[in-house]
Amino acid sequence: MAIAGVDRTLKRGLPTVSLRGLPALESGRRGVSLSTMTTVLDARNKLQRLQAERLDAVDAGLGQNALYMNDLDQDIEASRAVYVGLAVTEIAALRAQLSSPQHG
Repeated sequence: MAIAGVDRTLKRGLPTVSLRGLPALESGRRGVSLSTMTTVLDARNKLQRLQAERLDAVDAGLGQNALYMNDLDQDIEASRAVYVGLAVTEIAALRAQLSSPQHG
């Protein structure tokens, strides 16, 4: 199922994503790959791991390292955008299966 603004292409046999029109994901320095994040549960787990990493970093005294924390915050924002997009798509697909697809 396609997500608006996401252009999937294959690279070395794994799906990668070109994220146009999704500002939270465009601003990141690294490419975002959905090859390991194919389900809503995977996306949620990834987001939770990043949030836990942020808490651990603050506890370890890295909260003052602006470069690291900004990079981690961008990763969390991108992961959250992917998770929400996948969740909304899954909800819409389930709704379409239960009734009729919504047009408009």
